[in-house]
Amino acid sequence: MTANDPLSDALSGLDNAESVGHLEHTVEPASNMVGSVLEVFYDRGYIDGFEFVDDGKAGKFEIELKGAINECGPVNPRYSVGADGYEKWEKRYLPARDYGSLVVTTSHGIMSHYEAREAGIGGQVIAYVY
Repeated sequence: MTANDPLSDALSGLDNAESVGHLEHTVEPASNMVGSVLEVFYDRGYIDGFEFVDDGKAGKFEIELKGAINECGPVNPRYSVGADGYEKWEKRYLPARDYGSLVVTTSHGIMSHYEAREAGIGGQVIAYVY
């Protein structure tokens, strides 16, 4: 694990835990961005829930998995995308139309690309899940 990209570490750990059938996974260190991405995963139905645990250091997230993630990962480098430009990134990172979700950081916070498109706002693509 590298300390350079906590989001990348969190998502690869989550992906690995899902692929071997674990029902829970711990991500540390915790960060606001990782928490926001987990919130999107939860809202879209990919995880059963998660909880922040204060361990006296940076903290950690304990995540309840439900076997719904086929693959997830970070998008590096982070690409800027306009409100009408999500389709290009869907084609690149998701296996089929309306299958999976991109996670986008916007001026209104981190959300799925579905929410961002509906709100008519662009941002940067930071992760994907399906």
